[in-house]
Amino acid sequence: MYVTISVLILIVSFLMMLVVLVQNSKGGGLASNFSSHNQILGVRKTTDFLEKTTWTLAVLLVVFCLASSLSIPKGGVQGAGSADTKMRSQIENTMTTPVAPAADAEAAE
Repeated sequence: MYVTISVLILIVSFLMMLVVLVQNSKGGGLASNFSSHNQILGVRKTTDFLEKTTWTLAVLLVVFCLASSLSIPKGGVQGAGSADTKMRSQIENTMTTPVAPAADAEAAE
């Protein structure tokens, strides 16, 4: 599930990058190519389409990112020989074994 959502995030990010690059901040970009008034998609309609596409992709990107954070594979209970168990036993051994200060260190002070 996590891999699928990650791939969808990459696809949406790539599409959003393309849509944003097609736009021009001053109303040019792809819309400037359709400047005649007898076109089916005029300048205003193309700008509206690109803006709606950008917002839709942005919302999809946020939703997929939230979904991926919920579907991250978490480490569950593993077998008896797991690294977590070995680490805990090492910590317990060091906590139960008192380390006496060296006599030379006390004499030097």
